[in-house]
Amino acid sequence: MIVDCALYSAGRRRHHIDDLRLALQEAEAEDGFVWIGLVEPTAEEFDQLAKGFELPQLAIDDAIRAHQRPKLEQYGGVTFAVVKPVHYVDHVEVVEVTELAIFLGERFVIVVRHGDTRIPALVRAALEADPEMLQHGPPAVLHGILDKAVDQYLDVTAAIDEDLDQIEDQVFGDDPGNDHAERIYKLKREVQQFRRAVVPLVQPLTRLAEQQMPCIPAYSRPYFRDVQDHALRAAELIEAADALLTGVLQADLAQVTVEQNRVTVQQNSDMRKISAWAAIALVPTAIAGLYGMNFDYLPASDWALGFWIVLAGIGVVCVGLHRAFRRNRWL
Repeated sequence: MIVDCALYSAGRRRHHIDDLRLALQEAEAEDGFVWIGLVEPTAEEFDQLAKGFELPQLAIDDAIRAHQRPKLEQYGGVTFAVVKPVHYVDHVEVVEVTELAIFLGERFVIVVRHGDTRIPALVRAALEADPEMLQHGPPAVLHGILDKAVDQYLDVTAAIDEDLDQIEDQVFGDDPGNDHAERIYKLKREVQQFRRAVVPLVQPLTRLAEQQMPCIPAYSRPYFRDVQDHALRAAELIEAADALLTGVLQADLAQVTVEQNRVTVQQNSDMRKISAWAAIALVPTAIAGLYGMNFDYLPASDWALGFWIVLAGIGVVCVGLHRAFRRNRWL
């Protein structure tokens, strides 16, 4: 679906274009360029664009299918770029990744959006409000999109750092010994997904900043070099966050293991105490059980002091067992 299609010249938006077959002719006549925005187009919807702007088929397939790595490719006079904007949903700690496919020619820019991102709309509004920058044409659009995307990367790294601080406080501070592995692992998985959106983009930005490319004038390289620097910083922060998450996960698992060992030791100690008292209680129980049987003759049953002698014997045995268990640290 085409969301916007307009002609720009002399740093200003001229009018909306309805007939895409005449778009390039109008751009050449006005000495301007055409900027087309699409959202998740089908192959049939792309046919008219492909024919009118002579877009390469391989790039068209990538733009339609999506789920591509960030990249920069050259097809004759057409530059094709893929960039993945991101958004961090803080309350669920999820990195949402969208995708933009950009076709860049001398007289046109085609931006294909997959997912929910406002970057194309924000860049269009910013450039339309800045005629001086808009005069630079398609390279200014490409720079604006890349710059906004990389700024989002830095915002997401800052949000992840805040969550990392919370996790560290839980593991090492207020809540030690409890298992936080699920939250740590989930955030680590999101960081890995974030890395796949950022790290591959560094190489295309390096090409834009250092190499001569069609449709990219030499004077624009410093602008792309600034974006490249920010992308490198974001990539470094992601690597640091991933390494820190690995360390925190190992520390959390170690603390959980120590706590489990402590509980196991305490349980063993409790079992020894229970067993010791059960052994002590067994002596009077066994003797009382024997004397409680219905026999006519039992040892010492006809003695005047027989009861007290048996009672004293029970006490001596129980005291002896108690001392033995104490000596062996069971009690």
